[in-house]
Amino acid sequence: MVDRPPLWALVPVKNLQDAKQRLADVLSAGERRALFRAMLEDVLSVLCHCQGLAGVVLVTRDPEAGVLAARYGARVLEEQENRGHTAASSFGARALAEEGAAGMLQLPADIPLITSQDIDALVQAHASGPAVTLAPSRDERGSNAVACSPPDLLPLRFGDDSYFPHLDRARALGIEPGIVQRPGLALDVDTPDDLRAFLATPSATRAYDYLIRSGIAHRMVAAVDTQPAPP
Repeated sequence: MVDRPPLWALVPVKNLQDAKQRLADVLSAGERRALFRAMLEDVLSVLCHCQGLAGVVLVTRDPEAGVLAARYGARVLEEQENRGHTAASSFGARALAEEGAAGMLQLPADIPLITSQDIDALVQAHASGPAVTLAPSRDERGSNAVACSPPDLLPLRFGDDSYFPHLDRARALGIEPGIVQRPGLALDVDTPDDLRAFLATPSATRAYDYLIRSGIAHRMVAAVDTQPAPP
């Protein structure tokens, strides 16, 4: 039987006030903040009830995110300044490595469809260290989960095109990464197209409930219905 080291889930969270700028064409600042908070709660509620994880850490300077972390039993690592997703993830990975953690599972806060089964699949796919396991976004451009043992093993790089660079960096270390492809991990809500894809399948998530109650879902559907047909 393979000895699978426990993984700490690591979730970087920037200021809620400035969240989801790429949705600015369809959502107000208040709506973006409320949606991001709902998605973060969806992610935390799953992670903090997963028996296969060593624990959950948020890397954030946002007080509201810190309150949510405490509510769900997650730790907070506070950055000195907001330097972006890659810097926050790398900071968290170094901190966990310095504490002697066996491994890290980096996840974004905007994957509201995540389930405990998705986490179990990642944990089961992740080999004993040194090891890397990746879950790509639905377009196979982004990395929606990165597991590393030890935590600081892989030089991280997030953005629109991070999946294949992470594959290449793992292989440059002589490691063939494990790949986990699951719907709950694949959809991160960054753009209006992502939001429409999320709304296309009703879910028992806080994020979906917010979009229905706020009227945003109806507004998004109405906007599509009123678009002129292509010539």
